[in-house]
Amino acid sequence: MVFKRLLGAMGAGGPSVDTVLDGGAVAPGGILSGQVHLQGGGADVEIEHIGLDLIARVEAEHEDGESEGGVAFDRFTVGGGFRLGAEERRSVPFSVPLPWETPVSELYGQPLGIVLGVRTELAVAGARDKGDLDPLTVRPLPVQEAVLEALGQLGFGFRSADLEYGHIGGTGQQLPFYQEIELTPAPQYAHAVSEIELTFLATPGGMEVVLEADKRGGLFESGHDALTRFTVSHHDAGTLDWNSEVDGWIRELVGHRASYGSHASYGHDDPYAAGSAYGHAPGHGGHDGRHSGPGVGTAIAAGAAGLAVGVVGGLVAAEVIDEVGDFFEGDDDEEGEDD
Repeated sequence: MVFKRLLGAMGAGGPSVDTVLDGGAVAPGGILSGQVHLQGGGADVEIEHIGLDLIARVEAEHEDGESEGGVAFDRFTVGGGFRLGAEERRSVPFSVPLPWETPVSELYGQPLGIVLGVRTELAVAGARDKGDLDPLTVRPLPVQEAVLEALGQLGFGFRSADLEYGHIGGTGQQLPFYQEIELTPAPQYAHAVSEIELTFLATPGGMEVVLEADKRGGLFESGHDALTRFTVSHHDAGTLDWNSEVDGWIRELVGHRASYGSHASYGHDDPYAAGSAYGHAPGHGGHDGRHSGPGVGTAIAAGAAGLAVGVVGGLVAAEVIDEVGDFFEGDDDEEGEDD
């Protein structure tokens, strides 16, 4: 689906923009490509620049509760410095790298309720307008898929996924938010934990896997959170015994005491101490190849397929895409006042 809008900042008769992404999901660290189609208005104009913002809907916790908002987590200039004639049609191709920490929005083709978009900004003679918003679909890296595959094989269930504004202390996190994938415990761990939260922090060389457990209380101990992390290489995706590896992680996590909880060594930093909600990732590069291995018929795939029916309050895939447009169209109006 493509969202097309006349550029209001340019006035009636101004140029319009229509961005079309190449088909298919893109992996974190992969290349996002497409075309920006421009349609000239009633007069010649100077196109100063064409920009693309990567946008995510992110939740933030604060003293008054929780709120949601749009966060731009990377920006690219893909064209500009030319004259667009009256009624002229012109297409500008682009190819840009996704940040390695870009959250995963689908699992085995099923949407997870993560709302991502690519917003196009056109600058003409000093006026700017965010005139086009397209949904962005991101699939997991092979090593992320391997970890999720193992969790499914071990009996963990997929509950939900969201984006949390803030920073996980003690990690190499670059973006101003992180993704949490919430899992129901496998039967063998249900007596010890009520929920497992999983976060992937990918880099060109590998990935940090952050695990947090909501541990149940006992006769002489109250419930508490425990958190730990592990580092893996992208090359490990097809070489490790992932069931054994991940089960070892869970055993270590469950064995942690309260003193090693989520606000100790790897605590979640105060999101409002991290600065502006408008984040920009530093330089990144590299491109991990597409995953072509088996595994889509596993237990975690079944969990994701079941989730797709009720993700984000009953939204199905098409409605998730519609929500991208509705959510960010409202966000555009607010941000336009600051430009």
